[in-house]
Amino acid sequence: MASITIRGLDDTVKERLRRRAAAHGRSMEAEARAILSDSVRPPNILREFYDATRELPDGTDLDLPEQEPARVIDL
Repeated sequence: MASITIRGLDDTVKERLRRRAAAHGRSMEAEARAILSDSVRPPNILREFYDATRELPDGTDLDLPEQEPARVIDL
């Protein structure tokens, strides 16, 4: 495995990373690894489509006006 060093990281960024790592029950290094891995992973188009369509309204709360029955026409 490769290793990298990140120099010049702002103290507030480091603190946010520490908090985020603690919230996920990981070390800062493991959290940084997860963030980097997620950011370069190819997009899952099907998952993105599924997530997007789940956010669409399903129409159950749509109030449509009453319609009259269709007229019979004589041809």
